[in-house]
Amino acid sequence: MDYLELKQVIHERRSVRKFTDQEVTVEQIREIIDCARYAPSDTNSQTWEFIAVVNKEKIKEIEAITWEQLHLRAAQAEENGLNKEARLLTKSFGPYATAFSQAPALIICLATPYQSKFRERIFDPIALVDNEVWREEGIKSSCLAAQNLMLAAHSMGLGTCPMTGPVLLAEHQLKEYLNIGEDRQVNMVISLGYPSETPGKLPRKEIDEILTVIN
Repeated sequence: MDYLELKQVIHERRSVRKFTDQEVTVEQIREIIDCARYAPSDTNSQTWEFIAVVNKEKIKEIEAITWEQLHLRAAQAEENGLNKEARLLTKSFGPYATAFSQAPALIICLATPYQSKFRERIFDPIALVDNEVWREEGIKSSCLAAQNLMLAAHSMGLGTCPMTGPVLLAEHQLKEYLNIGEDRQVNMVISLGYPSETPGKLPRKEIDEILTVIN
C-alpha cells in the first residue's frame, strides 16, 4: 500500500451506527485484533485487551444496562431541579450512547495496568508521578490500538463506531456483567458490522488551525 491508498482508508473511515444483519465471523475479529495489537505503546507495555461480544441478546442486555443507568442519572437531575437537562439526557444522549444495539458484534476495549521495567526499577522507587498517571498511560496506548482496529475493519468492508457512553454511564455495571477484573478499565466500546448506511464526511478543522510549526 502506498501513501495515497493509506490516506484514502483514513479519510473514508466513518462512524457507522446502522448495520445489516450479516454476521461478523470470529476469524474477521481475530484479524482486526491482530492489527490492533501492533499499535505502539509506552515502553511496549501493550496495555490493551479486548472482549468481543457476538451474542445479540448480550448486546441488547448491555444496551439495557446503559439505559437503566441513564434513567437513574436523569431522575437524579430532576430531583436537583434540572428537568431540561434530564430530558436532553434521555432524548438526545441516550440514543446516541446506545447506537451499538443493532450491531452484530460489540468490541469492549480495555486498558490494563501499565507495567514496565522502567516503572519497576526507576519510576515507582522515586515516586515519579501519582498512580493515576499510570492509569492514564494504559488508556493512551489502548486508544492507539483502537484506532488500528477501526482502520483495519474499514479496510475489510466493515463499519465501526467508537462510543464511551456506556463507560460514562455504566462502567461498573458493564464490568460486573462481563466479569471484567477491577484492575481493568473499560476504555470504550466499538460497534462492528457490515454498514447499512454511508455517513457523509463531517467537516474537519483546517490544518492551520491545529498545527504550529516551530523552526
